[in-house]
Amino acid sequence: MTERKGTAKVDFIKKIEKEVQQKWDEEKVFEADAASGGESKNKYFVTFPYPYMNGRLHLGHTFSLSKCEFAVGYQRLKGKHCLFPFGLHCTGMPIKACADKLKRELELYGCPPQFPDEEEEEETPVKKEAEEIVIKDKAKGKKSKAAAKSGGAKFQWDIMRSLGLSDEEIVQFAEAEYWLGYFPPLAVQDMKSMGVKVDWRRSFITTDVNPFYDSFVRWQFESLKERKKIKFGKRYTIYSPKDGQPCMDHDRQTGEGVGPQEYTLIKMKMVEPFPSKLSGLKGRAIFLVAATLRPETMFGQTNCWVRPDMKYIAFETANGDIFISTRRSARNMSYQGFTKENGVVPSVMELFGEDILGCALSAPLTSYKIIYALPMLTIKEDKGTGVVTSVPSDAPDDIAALRDLKKKQALREKYGIKDEMVLPFEPVPIIEIPGYGNLSAPQVCDELKIQSQNDREKLAEAKEMVYLKGFYEGIMLVDGYKGQKVQDVKKPIQKKMVDNGEALIYMEPEKQVMSRSADECVVALCDQWYLDYGDKNWKEAASNSLKSLETFCDETRKNFEATLAWLQEHACSRTYGLGTRLPWDEQWLIESLSDSTIYMAYYTVAHLLQGGVLNGQAPSPLGIKPEQMTKEVWNYIFFKNSPMPTSTIPKQSLQKLRQEFEYWYPVDVRVSGKDLVPNHLSYYLYNHVAMWPEDSGKWPVAVRANGHLLLNSEKMSKSTGNFLTLSEAVNKFSADGMRLALADAGDTVEDANFVEAMADAGILRLYTWVEWVKEMIANQDSLRSGPANTFNDRVFASEMNAGIIKTDQHYEKMMFKEALKAGFFEFQAAKDKYRELAIEGMHKDLVFQFIENQTLLLAPICPHLCEYTWSLLGKTGSLMKASWPVSGPVDEILIRSSQYLMETAHDLRLRLKGYMAPAKGKKGDNKPQQKPSHCTTYVAKNYPPWQHTTLTLLRKHYKANNGQLPENKVIASELGALPELKKYMKRLMPFVAMIKENLEKNGARVLDLELEFDERAVLLENIVYLTNSLELDQIDVIFASEADDKVKEECCPGKPYSVFRSEPGVSVFLVNPQPANGYFSSKIDVRQGDTKDSIIRRLMKVERAIKDLQRVKLMRYEDPVLGPRRVPVLGKEEQGKKDISEKSTFHIDLNAKKVHIADNGLKVDIGDTLVYLVQ
Repeated sequence: MTERKGTAKVDFIKKIEKEVQQKWDEEKVFEADAASGGESKNKYFVTFPYPYMNGRLHLGHTFSLSKCEFAVGYQRLKGKHCLFPFGLHCTGMPIKACADKLKRELELYGCPPQFPDEEEEEETPVKKEAEEIVIKDKAKGKKSKAAAKSGGAKFQWDIMRSLGLSDEEIVQFAEAEYWLGYFPPLAVQDMKSMGVKVDWRRSFITTDVNPFYDSFVRWQFESLKERKKIKFGKRYTIYSPKDGQPCMDHDRQTGEGVGPQEYTLIKMKMVEPFPSKLSGLKGRAIFLVAATLRPETMFGQTNCWVRPDMKYIAFETANGDIFISTRRSARNMSYQGFTKENGVVPSVMELFGEDILGCALSAPLTSYKIIYALPMLTIKEDKGTGVVTSVPSDAPDDIAALRDLKKKQALREKYGIKDEMVLPFEPVPIIEIPGYGNLSAPQVCDELKIQSQNDREKLAEAKEMVYLKGFYEGIMLVDGYKGQKVQDVKKPIQKKMVDNGEALIYMEPEKQVMSRSADECVVALCDQWYLDYGDKNWKEAASNSLKSLETFCDETRKNFEATLAWLQEHACSRTYGLGTRLPWDEQWLIESLSDSTIYMAYYTVAHLLQGGVLNGQAPSPLGIKPEQMTKEVWNYIFFKNSPMPTSTIPKQSLQKLRQEFEYWYPVDVRVSGKDLVPNHLSYYLYNHVAMWPEDSGKWPVAVRANGHLLLNSEKMSKSTGNFLTLSEAVNKFSADGMRLALADAGDTVEDANFVEAMADAGILRLYTWVEWVKEMIANQDSLRSGPANTFNDRVFASEMNAGIIKTDQHYEKMMFKEALKAGFFEFQAAKDKYRELAIEGMHKDLVFQFIENQTLLLAPICPHLCEYTWSLLGKTGSLMKASWPVSGPVDEILIRSSQYLMETAHDLRLRLKGYMAPAKGKKGDNKPQQKPSHCTTYVAKNYPPWQHTTLTLLRKHYKANNGQLPENKVIASELGALPELKKYMKRLMPFVAMIKENLEKNGARVLDLELEFDERAVLLENIVYLTNSLELDQIDVIFASEADDKVKEECCPGKPYSVFRSEPGVSVFLVNPQPANGYFSSKIDVRQGDTKDSIIRRLMKVERAIKDLQRVKLMRYEDPVLGPRRVPVLGKEEQGKKDISEKSTFHIDLNAKKVHIADNGLKVDIGDTLVYLVQ
């Protein structure tokens, strides 16, 4: 970004913002309480997922919450009673992990820590491998939010330092509780600085530090357990061995959204004699174990693959068998009950792939009694077990590698592979795939001309072709499953192999997951309390709530549907971190995605329980103590059929609490980033239907998801410096400047873009707008009054009304970029056009109506400046209590006629430029044309005959085909058959193309044979504007029917044709004898037939300081020879001069270069000088 030249404008706006915020604070404008009495609720309750309190809020948070903020601003103007509460989340692992990390650093490196040099720290590069094709019924967001959050710092101390903290302050962060008192108040302060319409009385932090919230979450979980939504048992989950507990999305550094992937672990028993490296294990049962996603293809095994240079381990399983796999997969297996001791891999020996090449194996299901371990060089270490089954009939990689070994004797010899281990083995037909036959992989490899296993790109393409089609359309050919679909037999075949002891179920993470404590996670089989989101009835109820949910766009709805389809159990408990303890099993903490599903209900009563402090530890406004909030009390507040509890809390207080909840619930809209749809927002639906199963009136009404925010078209990242916190953005751009750029950043679920240049330009626009308002207020007496009924008055009024309607529609759909475009950029453009076109001056009533409308339309986005403008207009109450403007009638035809005027003016300028351009001719002969003085503009009532015929045909087709036109070749053949169009054939199809293009933009009226307004009348009503803007003396508007054939051919309705010309004239001087007024002598041409007005208009083009024709007095000397030579007398400027009247006409003698005027039959020579006085 270029350095700013100055900050005066931004400072001016920031000063206004502070004053306005103080006024709102004093008036408690945003504090909202439930309306008493009556059932009719005109309320609007909006929420945003409370942000996590391990740092300052950044621009990404701000972008999402700005959607809530703009919506509340709009709904207030629409007369709704609005509530926007804001909580702060502290539950989970990150804060505790950071605090503990600081503690460790202080223990290891002293205080302040002296860290080792970077070279001593070994960096482990993370290789990005090509994606593997996995067939599954999931649609998950895989984007990690943790990338670059630490800004490249490796030590927690450095991360804290990067937040601007001193060493003395950082030490205190080694205690997790300190974070809870430090960052939440800063979040509140930062948000207040942007002017959010939040009721801060209802704010709170989570965890058991807050006794009221803690009680609320315990009540929620007791209710869920009673309703059998929470279960206990062993289940597969992503797990961090280092932390000793499950690692949920919010606890991950990378791999957010990644779940366990199920494999079938195929046991291939090694047949004696064993390879020499394993000879010491003679008599033991040794298995090479391969993880496959396709158990149904095991009928076609011809061998198995190992990578010669890869490290493997042989380890002992719980039943005494020996498994051979990579150490990484053995670590996963050790957490899934494969070994005697959980998490311990009893390694027997380490070996390389080459140590087991050529060993004989007995594999399940295959028709070959013995198969062999053969070399494959492309096996990856980060997926599976490093041992791969080989099914060359259906796997392109397998057939390519097998063919390499068969073709290349040298390759076999290199790895000590004998011919009998390879040559007798041919692909076995096991699956019939339509279009690919029963040996799909060989066929596709032949089609793509794949030469070897090194043709990586072609093999990837082959897999894409074969795998998905095979899974969805493949038919089994093997006995026992013949004729059945592949997708139907996958599970039965897996079950049969597991039951027979030939295979096991094995899990590993879909992709690498790193916990926040920098540990690579595994899949573990854990004892856990979990929310059973896979329960059929619960899933059905959640799907029902989705049907009535407003999602604002299809993509969000599809995302929800996909999530609800795959969502299964979710571990809700853990042993490490901050949070609320499970009421019935206090060794467990409730994790952060589980204590955040119905807390919106807590907002409705938080201000009555907590004494205005975030941790809820001040005296309650109703005098209630946390221990009084029993299960029966919470039931009474939130379940309308629950009886009045036996409680020491006064009945009146209980009724007030219930009334608040009943009034505000349900949540009218929840705004969030789209990455929360697969987790938090889906759990939000599930938990609402679980807590209020019979009361759908409490279920969420709408969810508005948005994309991620880019900063200057790049991903936000601390490490690259492309990063802005909320407080930095407000400081740099002012609150309203930032809010304007956030609204303009984007509306859809695609990534939005905050552009700093746009924010700077926005500041300038806002500042200019306020200055213009001040100017209009100061000069209001010079604005035109009387009836506001000129052409441009009527157009401006209509455009304002259209702008109000359009902006209203965009705000209603929460499309704030579009609302800003219609309600500010286009609205301002309408005013600028009016100012330019209204030659007679702008009308006072319309100008002030515009200022008021603009203030209201922009108020949701830029409330501070709009509040300031509101006060400039002399309004007494706060703008926050004002109403949305009422729109009057919109004359669409009038607006289109004004659009036509602008297009015609633009066309005239282009034609004038073309007329003035030097003629293309010989070198040196290209002098520019003399500037024309006159123009004749021809307008056509009807199209030329050939266009009329063409349009008639197109109209006929348009009506017959329900608003569609046929293909061009159909139109061309029909037009070509008409004899009267023969000579126009070259021009016909370009004309049809133009009509088709305009039809898409402007609709069916393009096919009308006449315009809906009087073209000539529009141009004549604005003739002064056109003449002045083109700096011409005169424009005549004539019907094309009065012109020659060339003009008739060129001219059609809506497309005037103009011809320029220069009328000769005689030069005279215009002098101004008034002292010290800034007006000068000018030389202008006088033309035959000129009047007083036309001379003054010509003068105004030179003397631009003259704005009003009526203020100029034009005079001639009584003595045209001596008069100009006499020195003017101060105060007697009119002495020796005569007025030139309105009726006077100028006549010229070109030969004698003389000018005289005729008035009432008198002819007077004026000499070479005229006088003008400005009053």
